[in-house]
Amino acid sequence: MFVPAPVFSDHMILSRRKEIRIFGTADEGSLITGTLNGLSTTAKAEDGRFLLLFPPMEAGVDHILSLTDGVTSYTFTDVAIGDVFLAGGQSNMELELQNADEGPQLIVTHNDPLLRSFYVPKVPTLTDDFLVSERQHSCWKLCQPGQIKEISAVAYFFALKVRKEQDVPVGIIGCNWGGTSASCWVEEEVLRQNASGQVYMDLYKEKVGSKTEAQYDAEQAEYDQRIAAWCKRADELKAANPAISQNELNKAAGDYPWPPPMGCKSPYRPAGLVETMLKRVAPYSLTALLFYQGEEDTARPEWYEMLLTTMVLNWRKLFADTELPFLNVQLPVFKNEGEDDYSNWADLRYQQWKVYRHLRHSGLAVTIDCGELGNIHPTDKRTIGERLYQVALPVVYGKPGKTSVYATGKYPVDGGLMVTLSDTIHEKGEATATFEIAGANGRYQKASAQLLDDRILLSCDAVPYPTKARYAHLNYVTVNLFGENGLPLAPFVLE
Repeated sequence: MFVPAPVFSDHMILSRRKEIRIFGTADEGSLITGTLNGLSTTAKAEDGRFLLLFPPMEAGVDHILSLTDGVTSYTFTDVAIGDVFLAGGQSNMELELQNADEGPQLIVTHNDPLLRSFYVPKVPTLTDDFLVSERQHSCWKLCQPGQIKEISAVAYFFALKVRKEQDVPVGIIGCNWGGTSASCWVEEEVLRQNASGQVYMDLYKEKVGSKTEAQYDAEQAEYDQRIAAWCKRADELKAANPAISQNELNKAAGDYPWPPPMGCKSPYRPAGLVETMLKRVAPYSLTALLFYQGEEDTARPEWYEMLLTTMVLNWRKLFADTELPFLNVQLPVFKNEGEDDYSNWADLRYQQWKVYRHLRHSGLAVTIDCGELGNIHPTDKRTIGERLYQVALPVVYGKPGKTSVYATGKYPVDGGLMVTLSDTIHEKGEATATFEIAGANGRYQKASAQLLDDRILLSCDAVPYPTKARYAHLNYVTVNLFGENGLPLAPFVLE
């Protein structure tokens, strides 16, 4: 039987200037022929799959893709060629346009048929029923009134900038799931090859033990009941007081039940969603990866640089592109009201920075000023999407983009430690973001800071011989240092 992957449908967008790959399942040894934009190519199915390759093409619209094995044929119309981005991560990438600032109005009014989206179905395990449903219901959607409410808000606002400034068709492939660790998106054999991945595999084994599938199903059913009860309480509170804050809601409804049970069918198990979701669209040719994740991994930030790097390299292999750009969102500030500041979010932000500095073809959108106290899901996603676009300009398009001022180095001076910056900064309002310095013992102390255009002089009487410095290394701070371009000074750790 010959069936193209569900990501191929009418209205699809294929990546320009890259090898175009068309794939799916087919009977062993069958010959599949494809025609696109006046070109034809044929491939032989192996191991139950086929892969057709077309040469790179320029942006265009109104193409037709035809596929046949001599018995069964498929014809896809209104095919466009442009820029295609995969939007991965957890809940802040998952947050839909209908739930974001400006979203309800844009869903009703925005009409741009050259901005399109495909959402990979959220499924923790692959079943025969799901595979039938996937083929029947998965499709590319045009950005037309009433059609884009489920699109990732971050990816949508990013795509708006690409459409406006690059003037090509833009496709967004959503592949994300709230509450997931980066380990959920890495193949098991890859996870087991390094220490960070093995940590997550060991934790999973410790949590699950000898738990059977039936036991997991029972635990999940009980958990679903608790979730339903909590949602009912929350809906009643919101109906009674539409202006209720997240903190007030949490106090009145009780803490949201988390985490869910772990087991063989859990979407939160290591190496699960890479199989049930990501591989459903690989090796689709992509322009770049958009990623917003890390909240779930703040419990173990010391492993995150290795884990995230492993994930990116694994994705580049799956999508057959060793130079596929990786555009990441650095976590903003966050903590719950009344909660101690454990600095684990700051530790993870530092790990994200290290991945950006060490990984080729990557970019990092600094968003430290975009967080909210007590709300882990801020609804201003335009700012995030537009900062991601500024990151994409140099990495994807070879053009200059607006970047945050960042620390470039340090050296000792009489009375303290001088930190050098990539550009000048200025103060804007009050701040709680702190500078700290430490000596050889590594014990950080709060430091006084003197701004000197593109340098900062840090000093503290308790640290007479400082050798290390860091800025905003807390989960939640109020940021007031910005560059001339309006972007915040990037948090830093100089060791």
